[in-house]
Amino acid sequence: LKVSGGRTQPGVRAVWEPPPALRLIGIGWYFVLVVVGGLVGGFFLDKALDTRPLFILLGLVAGLGLGLFGGYTFLTDVLRQQPTYRRKQRDDA
Repeated sequence: LKVSGGRTQPGVRAVWEPPPALRLIGIGWYFVLVVVGGLVGGFFLDKALDTRPLFILLGLVAGLGLGLFGGYTFLTDVLRQQPTYRRKQRDDA
């Protein structure tokens, strides 16, 4: 198991961090679930309010927006934890 920070302090539980490849797969799943969730929510709202295709399109746009924002946030977090990325940022500063 890879432990956060490499060492544990007394009284602090070790936390397992998934490898970067697994976190990137998680980004993909997040994106898919948010977009599909927006589409499904829009479909049911359209069906209930008889406004087809309005809420499907709004759900798609909202899902894409949230997916891109969340994916960007996750990706920058994954990159920030990579040693080569941190070293390059330090060298550029």
